Amino acid sequence: MSKIRKILRMYTNGRSIMSIAAQADASRNTVKKYLASFKESGFSFDEVNALNDKELEDLFGKAKERSPNSRMQAMLRCFPKVDKELKRTGVTRQMLWEAYRKEFPDGYQYSQFCFYYTQWQARVNPVMHIDHKAGDKLYVDFAGQKLSITNRDTGEIIPVEVFIGILGASQLTYVEAVMSQQKEDFISACEHTLHYIGGVPEAIVPDNLKAAVTKSNRYEPTLNETFEDFSNHYCTTILPARAFRPRDKALVEGAVRIIYSRIYVPLRKSVYHSLQELNAAIHELLEAHNNRLMQSRPYSRRQQFEEVERETLMPLPVLRYELKKQFHATVMKNGHVSLGPDKNYYSVPYRFIGKKIKLLYSSTTVEAFYHYERIAIHKRTKGLHRYITDKDHLASTHQFVAEWNPEKFLSWAASIHEDVRLYIQHILSRRHHAEQAYRSCIGVLGFARKAGNERLILACRRGLSYGMYSYKTIQMILEKNLDQYEESLFANELTMPEHDNIRGEDYYQ
Repeated sequence: MSKIRKILRMYTNGRSIMSIAAQADASRNTVKKYLASFKESGFSFDEVNALNDKELEDLFGKAKERSPNSRMQAMLRCFPKVDKELKRTGVTRQMLWEAYRKEFPDGYQYSQFCFYYTQWQARVNPVMHIDHKAGDKLYVDFAGQKLSITNRDTGEIIPVEVFIGILGASQLTYVEAVMSQQKEDFISACEHTLHYIGGVPEAIVPDNLKAAVTKSNRYEPTLNETFEDFSNHYCTTILPARAFRPRDKALVEGAVRIIYSRIYVPLRKSVYHSLQELNAAIHELLEAHNNRLMQSRPYSRRQQFEEVERETLMPLPVLRYELKKQFHATVMKNGHVSLGPDKNYYSVPYRFIGKKIKLLYSSTTVEAFYHYERIAIHKRTKGLHRYITDKDHLASTHQFVAEWNPEKFLSWAASIHEDVRLYIQHILSRRHHAEQAYRSCIGVLGFARKAGNERLILACRRGLSYGMYSYKTIQMILEKNLDQYEESLFANELTMPEHDNIRGEDYYQ
């Protein structure tokens, strides 16, 4: 019957009788006879191909009976209801056969009932065989049964999830124990899989778990934002399996069953106290599994991968993926935004003050986004209540204040004259904290614009000669006649107490 189907398929595809006879290993007369019967039937190839072997034999005249008998017809009418009832929990074929025999006492026995039902089911609900292309897909899933680790101190048994990934073409398998099915553990396991196989496939096929798909949909499922970011980093595609359709990932489902016998059973003979110990044992058994010859084939999964699939994988990126988390916050009036988990403050451009922005942060970086545009990036800082500021984010007036430091004022003063620099240096040295003298420095250096450089140089030189260092000293020197100032100064020096710890300027003020 398979030869007849082959002949009819090639004829439908437009092949000649001679080529059909050569390909089907049959004579031309035999081919002509079958094609003549096919044309006389008036059926299309799809209709003929849908028949089982018995019906096909009847069609081509080799059976005495031309139609199913009454017993067969009665049983076939029951099969749609049988198929529907088997989807209920606890319902078995044995139960349904018993109900069938009560209704039809002269019906078929249980073995024939199951045989014909399997044939009927294959016709109405076929399963497609998928030819996996090398480097095309990586199937990932979690095993239904969990492993466990034991707390060394308390003896508590902690269940752990088991992640499984398998390449479609070579069936090279990766297994890892993780603490949960959360996105952090799931994405980390996917990344370890890519580095284990040493490349990136065209697509990753996960189940519809929340770590991969936030909203299932038959046509356009909504991917988890973090998992999608992971796929973009590795330049691959996510193709979620259809919900409630395990056949889309039958390969990984089969791998799970094999792992149960080849990894789970040996592991249960020992006790493991940490995830690292458990994964080390899993890795050893996994290598034996991948190097073991496949059933009915003279090569292993590892050999097939090295020969067929390794070269088809895309290269890994230079940097590993950094898992990023989200945090929403409003920019404060000082141009900084608080990252709640760290309790630290990061600057953003001042024009976003009062706006609500999104922070994406990893273990090393903090990125700020507003309307999908990245507006700031900082290196993540450990500690509490720290301000991390980019000077370019501040307003021009704020940038000027942010740049205040002793070196800036000394450089500014030196650009005017050496005497001005010496005067500023004395002002800075007289204060316990340098910031206490910043406003005085600003005031003194500001006289260059008001009174001119020459007058400021003379005033600073006079102030240096008398050992009086302050903004008010320079102001009085510039506002009064120098001779009058000297007379006032000498008069005060006559009454100044002779104490080394009191400076002339302090007493004068």
